[in-house]
Amino acid sequence: MEKVNSKYKVLFVCLGNICRSPAAQGIFEHIISEEGVQDCFEVDSAGTYSGHRGEMPDRRMRNAAMYRGYALTHRARPVSGLDFLDFDLIVAMDDQNYEDLMHLAPSVEATHKIKRMASYLTTHKISYIPDPYYMGAEGFSLVLDLLEEACRNLYTAIVRARF
Repeated sequence: MEKVNSKYKVLFVCLGNICRSPAAQGIFEHIISEEGVQDCFEVDSAGTYSGHRGEMPDRRMRNAAMYRGYALTHRARPVSGLDFLDFDLIVAMDDQNYEDLMHLAPSVEATHKIKRMASYLTTHKISYIPDPYYMGAEGFSLVLDLLEEACRNLYTAIVRARF
């Protein structure tokens, strides 16, 4: 991949920033590391709800992710207005996150940066990434399956469009 002057910045967003979005961040960081292009990207995650600010990802998500080789070390933070200026792409995990982000966006132009994570799924027939918080172990596994596919396809889409 050719070097560009600025990093491509991706922000993953869910409700509390303790399950889906930090997992997407960890998976995407793993992909760009494997591809040797981590210098070309900046990746972060945030939540539309600020009640978990400063917390590590949910222990169950950290354990499920670690089992697959992803270390989730992000500390939860809420989405801020500056995120719409700083990031090239803001990826919502579900329709409520998407709607919340659309309302938080400071301009019409900023809304064009917001995409649904499920739009990057090709083999799974689901329109959102479900919140595994109340789903049990199989819920965390399902979410990781979905995020692995979506993150890989998102990476490919960015590379094709940008590089």
